[in-house]
Amino acid sequence: MLLGLMLMMCAPPCELTALLLTATPSRPVEGGSVTLACNVLVPSRRLDGPLQFCFFRDSRVLWPGWSSSPELQLPKVWREDSGSYWCEEKTMAARVTRSPRVQIQVQRVPVCNVSLETQPPGGQVQKGERLALICMVARGTGDITFLWYKGALGLNLETKTQRSLAAKFEIPAVRDSDTDKYYCAADNGYGPSLSELVSITVRIPVSRPVLTIRGPGAPAEVGDVVELRCEAQRGSPPILYRFYHKNVTLGRSSAHAGGGASFNLSLTAEHSGNYSCEADNGLGAQRSKAVPLNVTVPTEDRKELLASGILEGMLGVLGPVILALFCCGLRKRLGRRPSGNPRGSPPSPVPPASSYVNSPAPLQGQSVYENANVVRGDEVYSLVYHTQQEWPPAVPPPRTRVEDQVSQNPHGIFPPARLSFFCRRAPQTLKLMAT
Repeated sequence: MLLGLMLMMCAPPCELTALLLTATPSRPVEGGSVTLACNVLVPSRRLDGPLQFCFFRDSRVLWPGWSSSPELQLPKVWREDSGSYWCEEKTMAARVTRSPRVQIQVQRVPVCNVSLETQPPGGQVQKGERLALICMVARGTGDITFLWYKGALGLNLETKTQRSLAAKFEIPAVRDSDTDKYYCAADNGYGPSLSELVSITVRIPVSRPVLTIRGPGAPAEVGDVVELRCEAQRGSPPILYRFYHKNVTLGRSSAHAGGGASFNLSLTAEHSGNYSCEADNGLGAQRSKAVPLNVTVPTEDRKELLASGILEGMLGVLGPVILALFCCGLRKRLGRRPSGNPRGSPPSPVPPASSYVNSPAPLQGQSVYENANVVRGDEVYSLVYHTQQEWPPAVPPPRTRVEDQVSQNPHGIFPPARLSFFCRRAPQTLKLMAT
């Protein structure tokens, strides 16, 4: 008791009612600023000289301690800054005055509008790549706890607490099993808020496809219909398959649900050779090994092809020779035949009127058509010959020795002055002239 009385006598006098502490705003929000002001209630105190001020919170001195300013600016306050505040005033005579305590409660803003984003965007990532799940809140103050979950059962993947509006969780290299639905939660003391579900698809590049050729029997023959089957054992759908014969594209087919694809081919003799296929799902194309296919031509077909080839070759070589010989023989025969039509020869067409070479109005000569019957494939050869004869005029000129000899001809006709041969071959006409 005596000790307490002595301390009171030695301590500097302190008037608790001479000062008043105010806070602006009185209900601050986390992350905001607060201004503390130490107001002197007794103006006469100012006559004692310069004053020093100091601010306290829960018995701790706030920086910078004693100063000549009656105000203190707190740039950012948090929930843990809540507590009991007061200020003190000190005169030159070391007389200290303390203000009453003021309770300041820093308000926290609950989190809201939680969302989950992915990198790369779109929720699709290739196997082995990095996947980042970013959990964000539109509002919220203080320390926020972020949580990431996988699947419908909510398997917790990661928990982080930090003073920010976003946090990131990363999977360095995704695997096939990482394909699932994900969501996140955020909590700053008012209960967790959940994001929407986000689907993550791990896309797998296609493996090297395998090409199989299926037919009705072995060996493959002309006319058979074979199935080209291309299938990649791994790869995310959709998969586009292309089929090749000697590196020439035959066709394409898509497998929207995965698996393989088929292409049907009706075989001809030209379809022998190597076949391959290609699989592509946008993450890189893979090509199969080459598969050989030998198309067999049936024996009957080979005989027909051989016979027709030999026949065409012979006709191609012998046809012109036979035609030339026939034309020459026919020319000699026409030169020796009498005026009447020999047996076996086609009758000559009768002209409407006789014509003479040296008459005032000559007419066309006679034409004879004869079929040569030379056939090669769809080609038919015909022979057309045309003759013009000279007859004496109405008033005969003076006779000569040569004319006397000619007049001894009992038939009274002259040899042809000009003989023309036309060898016709559809669709062309060959003309042979003889005089």
